[in-house]
Amino acid sequence: MSEVGSRIRLCSTDDVDWDSAIRVEEGDLTLAVYNVNGTFYVTDDLCTHGPGSLAEGYLDGYHIECDFHNGQFDIRTGEVVAPPCMVPIKTYKVVVENNDVLIEV
Repeated sequence: MSEVGSRIRLCSTDDVDWDSAIRVEEGDLTLAVYNVNGTFYVTDDLCTHGPGSLAEGYLDGYHIECDFHNGQFDIRTGEVVAPPCMVPIKTYKVVVENNDVLIEV
């Protein structure tokens, strides 16, 4: 995990199984990295409703369900798709380069 110009490397594409998520800590960021059918998405890991880790939640297509109170977010936009969550999560622009998952900062 290292900074490359205006990008931060989070992990290898091989680190995230298809249709799953992992938690990555980089500097002061705690992120969830998702692989949906070979396309990668990154959001903040902490649910905006409570102390749940989204990487430990249930991924169904583009929706991540927090395992704490079962609220759901769209990992592409960060928008809330199911209560009790009300505040969207932050998303990051993802670049995949040489089997590395990077975000633009």
